[in-house]
Amino acid sequence: MAILTARRFQRLALLTVVALVFYILLDQADYVAIPIVPTTGQYVQTTYDWAKRRMKYPFNESKLIRLPEGIPRELPRIQYDFSKEEASESHIKTQKERQEAVKQAAKKSWNAYRRYAWGRDELLPEKLAGKDTFAGWGATLVDSLDTLWIMGLKDEYKEAVQKTGTINWDKTTSSHCSLFETTIRYLGGLLSAYDLNGDQVLLDKAIELGDMLYAGFDTPNHMPANSFNFREAKAGSLRPSMGESSAAAGTLSLEFTRLTQLTGDPKYFNAISGVTRALEKTQDDTNLPGMWPVFIDVSHNDPENPISAKGSSFSLGASADSAYEYLSKMYVLLGGLDPTYKKLHMKSMATARRHLLFRPMLPDLYPATPPDVLLSGNVYANGQDIIDLQPQVQHLGCFAGGMFALGGKLFHEPAHVKIGEQLARGCAWAYEAFPSGIMPEVAEIIPCPAPSSAPSSKDEEEEEFPQCKWDDAVYKEANTAPGRYPKPFRAVQDPSYFLRPEAIESVFIAYRITGKKDLLDIAWRMFTAVQKATETNEAYTAISDVNAVPGEEQVDAHGRGGTRSRTKNSMESFWIAETLKYYYLIFSEPDLISLDDYVFNTEAHPFKIPKPGKEAEGKEGKEGQDTEKEA
Repeated sequence: MAILTARRFQRLALLTVVALVFYILLDQADYVAIPIVPTTGQYVQTTYDWAKRRMKYPFNESKLIRLPEGIPRELPRIQYDFSKEEASESHIKTQKERQEAVKQAAKKSWNAYRRYAWGRDELLPEKLAGKDTFAGWGATLVDSLDTLWIMGLKDEYKEAVQKTGTINWDKTTSSHCSLFETTIRYLGGLLSAYDLNGDQVLLDKAIELGDMLYAGFDTPNHMPANSFNFREAKAGSLRPSMGESSAAAGTLSLEFTRLTQLTGDPKYFNAISGVTRALEKTQDDTNLPGMWPVFIDVSHNDPENPISAKGSSFSLGASADSAYEYLSKMYVLLGGLDPTYKKLHMKSMATARRHLLFRPMLPDLYPATPPDVLLSGNVYANGQDIIDLQPQVQHLGCFAGGMFALGGKLFHEPAHVKIGEQLARGCAWAYEAFPSGIMPEVAEIIPCPAPSSAPSSKDEEEEEFPQCKWDDAVYKEANTAPGRYPKPFRAVQDPSYFLRPEAIESVFIAYRITGKKDLLDIAWRMFTAVQKATETNEAYTAISDVNAVPGEEQVDAHGRGGTRSRTKNSMESFWIAETLKYYYLIFSEPDLISLDDYVFNTEAHPFKIPKPGKEAEGKEGKEGQDTEKEA
């Protein structure tokens, strides 16, 4: 008996030492590989089992589209080879200090959420109360899981996992949810945290949620119904919309594919594959061939042609953005085994490059060469003789730089990498143009004249987007209130900043791909500006006017005097999930969540990329936990 007790004591001591080592490693500079220490979150089953629900419009089992067969290909290297350069001690010290500043902002935000809005969807940072905007399951809770893990916030992460395990998807604060938002925030957050940590309770909850969201495809044409009414979903009476955003229809693929990879159940991948094939059929038959209009009709009863895409507005911004973002990323997640996504990406980027991108007309403010920047606007096309660029810049569209750069590396298109960097720098330039150091949600800008013709090949050396000199006459003619906004902005439709991530997302990707160190300083200026303008006593808040400086007298939208309210009392879940994650990662060692190992969904949730020689990570050979342990 004494021997048995001694052995137990030895085992306990050994486990204590191992746990202590993991704790020390995580608490040190976050440059070390992230070890897996699975927590034991309590799993509470949802009261309604969506997996047992009988579909009203079942898929034909004999025609299910399955994951592509074969060994994942060796994809081109995405990240810059940082090992070629040895960082100085001062550089490392600076980046660690910056990283720590971002981490402290995340801790402050999380602590406020935990204290005042625990389990609610988001925090009201001024009222210090909770708010439910995404069905009340705890959007910030689930959306933040992987950020907490990546930042090494061990205790916060463990508590969040335990709370997540008790979510009841059948208990909501609303009669419906957005299929799109629920997929990218909740399902994406669960899958990513599981990929990083291997905690089974997260996959269990992801499967529950995936089975619920799968009901969104139980429609006559199997197109997704984004307005997911719970009662109608259970009854099989959901219907796709005649005016659905292309983003809502096209931004479910990464999450549903990853769920199939992890579970071995083909139904999720089959569901989104139908959308992909419908989009493929319409890509060349729109008013701007190669792109889809912002809103599309997904309600056609013909199962072979369920989508009509005859709209006239085209954009890489709101309601369209992530439909394009997911094309190259799906190619990555499928290990390069489905060329469909490469074709869709290349066609859409060629059209966007020719018609949506432009160079702003920059004022004579620069002592040397003006910044080499591009921006993305909107296009009106009638399908006949009109293709009209509308130089409206959206913060949401700032993701495009990362998309172009990533696709350029993936598909050996160096011109796209350059364009991606120019777009990333364009949004960073727009940040610095405004008094707050932050760009607005939506603004119009004066563009350089379009070149008479597009380059005939990607190898041509002439400037595709030529610089132009400042023309004050053009500025005054185009501007109803010259001097009100910084040049060359002619109008600001929405001066708000919602704590959005898209600009830093592209700067982060541009840095990881090019290795250009000045992007680190650009990112730091962006972060400090955001922190200064949005920090409250206990958290961070969206602001109403980026053209204002705290404490200064402002005029309202109609030119009337007074002090404009600068806060919007909003801290959406993407602040921790995306914005702070990207700021943290750009100041981290480049092998932390490498772009060669992970692909991000549109909510900044990293999914593990299948590698050659390794089976798909599902029931047929899951190795997510083992892979991380080896790291």
